[in-house]
Amino acid sequence: MNKMKIGNWLFLVFAAVLVPAAYGQNTQPVEEGKFRLHKFEQAIGWESYQITKDGNGLAVNADFKFNDRGTDVPLKASFRGKSDWTPISFEIKGKNSRLSALDRAVAVNGEQIRVRDREEWKEGETPQQFFTVAGYAPVTFQMLMVRYWTAHGSPKELPIYPEGRSLWIEPRGQDKISIGGKTETLQRFLVEGLIWGREWLWFNGKQDLIAAVTTDAEFDHFEAIRDGYEDGLRTFVALAGKDGMSALAQISTTIPGSRANNIALAGGTLVDGTGKPAIADAVVLVRDGRIVKAGPRSEIEIPKNVQLVDARGKTILPGLWDMHAHFEQVEWGPIYLAAGVTTVRDCGNELEFITAVRDMIAEGHGLGPRILAAGLIDGTGPQAAGVARADTPEQAREWVDRYHQMGFQQVKIYSSVKLPQIAAAAAEAHKLGMTATGHIPEGVTTREAIEAGQDQISHIPYIMQMMAPPFPAGTRRIERLKAFSELDLDSDATKKEIAFLKGHHTVVDPTLAVYELGTASTAKPFSSFEPGAAKVAPELAQALFDVGPPSENAELVQKVFDKYVALVGKLHAAGIPVVVGTDQTVPGHSVHREIELYAMAGFSPMEAIQAATIIPARAMGMDKELGTIEAGKRADLILVNGNPLEDIHAIRNVEFVMTGGKMFKTPELWQSVGFLP
Repeated sequence: MNKMKIGNWLFLVFAAVLVPAAYGQNTQPVEEGKFRLHKFEQAIGWESYQITKDGNGLAVNADFKFNDRGTDVPLKASFRGKSDWTPISFEIKGKNSRLSALDRAVAVNGEQIRVRDREEWKEGETPQQFFTVAGYAPVTFQMLMVRYWTAHGSPKELPIYPEGRSLWIEPRGQDKISIGGKTETLQRFLVEGLIWGREWLWFNGKQDLIAAVTTDAEFDHFEAIRDGYEDGLRTFVALAGKDGMSALAQISTTIPGSRANNIALAGGTLVDGTGKPAIADAVVLVRDGRIVKAGPRSEIEIPKNVQLVDARGKTILPGLWDMHAHFEQVEWGPIYLAAGVTTVRDCGNELEFITAVRDMIAEGHGLGPRILAAGLIDGTGPQAAGVARADTPEQAREWVDRYHQMGFQQVKIYSSVKLPQIAAAAAEAHKLGMTATGHIPEGVTTREAIEAGQDQISHIPYIMQMMAPPFPAGTRRIERLKAFSELDLDSDATKKEIAFLKGHHTVVDPTLAVYELGTASTAKPFSSFEPGAAKVAPELAQALFDVGPPSENAELVQKVFDKYVALVGKLHAAGIPVVVGTDQTVPGHSVHREIELYAMAGFSPMEAIQAATIIPARAMGMDKELGTIEAGKRADLILVNGNPLEDIHAIRNVEFVMTGGKMFKTPELWQSVGFLP
C-alpha cells in the first residue's frame, strides 16, 4: 500500500465511521436486491443487499451466505460513502470459502486512509480515486465498484482497498439475453486484478448487476445471478467461457515460444525417467515434436541445420504431470507450463469450459499443458458438488456414457455417490476403456469402493481411514484426527490393508501439499515450507497465506500430517503406484512441493521424479507416448538448473519447457499471469 506505515491511533477514534449511520435505523431502502449463488453451476446460497440514505451519502449492507459441501460460508459487509460512491468506510467479516476467513476494514478521514487486517491497523495517504472491495464476494461491492468507476471517468486503473493494489475494468460490449420469453440487452464488463485471473459482470441500463461469473477463494467456478435471471445461468457461463478462450488465445500470441522442426538439446545431464542412471554430457534430438534419439553425446551425431540448445549446467527431464488439477481459469495454462508441467488430469470441472480449453490447447490455439479429464459424478446429499447427479445405476451409466462421448479418460466418484452407483459407473467405464478415480463417499468404505471397481483413490485420508478403527456415524473431526495420529503404520492390520491395495492395483493420488497448507499458522508461516509463496500474483497472497495464530489443535494437525507423509512412504515401499497431484493449492509451485514431500516420505530422488512422470503415464495408459525421454515418444521435456537427483529442490528451477514441438522460457510464462519468475 502506498506510503503505508503501522499506525498507533486508537481503534475507538474510528469506531464511529466504521458503522454505517443508517444501520439499525428504520430508514427506507432506496435499493435492495438478491443474488442466487452457484458453484460449478449448482445453486448453493444467496446474497442480499440494502442501500439506504445516510445524510447526504449512502450506506450499504450485504449479507452473503452459501453452503459448500456441508460447510456454511457466511460473510457480511457494510459500506458508507458519498453520493458518488466515494468510500468513507468499509468493513467485511466472515468466511469467503470453507477454508479462509476475512476480518478487514477501511476508514477514510480526509487525506488519510486507514486499513485494518484483523487487529492490525496501517495508515497512508488517501488516493485521489479508489474503491473498497475485498475479493469476489459479496458481489454487491463489485456492482458498486463499477458504479464508482463509471461515475469517476472510467479510469484506466482503479486502486482498491483494503488490498492496496489496482485493478482494471474493461467494457466488453453488449449481449442480448433471453429469459422467460423476454430479451434484454446487458452490458458486459471484464475485471482483472480483483482476484487472480478474469471475471465477468453483466449490468442492465440502471447499473444493476445482473450476473457475475468468477472464481471463488478455492479457485472453483462461481456464479452469482440476480433473482429473476437464473434461467440465464448457462448463457452467462457460456459467454464468459467464450471470452476466456479469447484470452487464452491472446496469451498464446504474446508468448509464441521457439519452434523448429529439428532441435538438439546438448551438453546437459539426462535423467530420462526410466530409472536408469543419469547420463552426463547428453544429447536429445527432437524432430517434429518427437524424440529421435537420446543418449551420450559420444554416441549421437548432431545433424546439421538443427536448432541447437545449450543444456550445459542443466538437467534434461521428462515433462511433469499433475494428476489432481482443477483447470478452472485460463491462467492455469501458462502457470503449469512455467512449472514444467506438460500433462494434467483435470478432476472435475464445468463441462463446456474444460472441453473448450482442452481442445484449444490440443489444436495449438491455446497455451497450456495436455489436459486429460475425469468427469465428476455425485449423488444427492449435503456433500454434493456440481450438477452431475447419479442416484440410480442407470443415471451413473448415462453420465459415464456422456463423458466418454466427450473424450474423457476417467470418471471421478464424489462424496455422495452410493455403492450401487459406484459399481455401475466403474463397470460402464471399464467397458468403454475408461477408469474410475475419486473420493470415498459418505457411508462407503475404501475397501467397498475398490471392490466395486474404483481403480484410483484421491487424497491420503481415504487411505488412512482404511487402517483406523471404524468411526461411528457422527464422529467429530477431532476424534478422527486423534485416531489417525495414534495409528501404528507397522501393525499387521495396516500391512493387511496395504496388501489389499496392492492386490487390486490401486493407484493413489495423495495430494499431500493441500494438507500441509492446513498446518500453516503465524508460528509456522507458509513461506517456511513453500518458497513459491513469495512469487504468487498479489491477488493470491491474501487468500493463500493469511493465516492466524496456532489453534489449540495445531500440534495434533501437524502429527496427523506427518503420519500422512509416513503412510505415503509405506505405500510406495510396498509397490503401490503413487502419483503427484496437488488439488490446486499454490498454482504451479505445489507440483514441486508434492515431489519434495515424496522425497521426505522416503522416495529416492529418482522415484520422486518418476511419481510425476512415468508412474502417472502408466496409470493413464499413456506410457507408450509419454513419461520418459526415449526414442519415438512425444518430446515433453524440461530443462532445470542444477541436478534434482543430487538435491530434489532443484526441481523448482525449471528454465525451459518443451511441449507440442515448442520450447518456452519459463520466466515469460510466470510473468504473463502476474507471478514472479
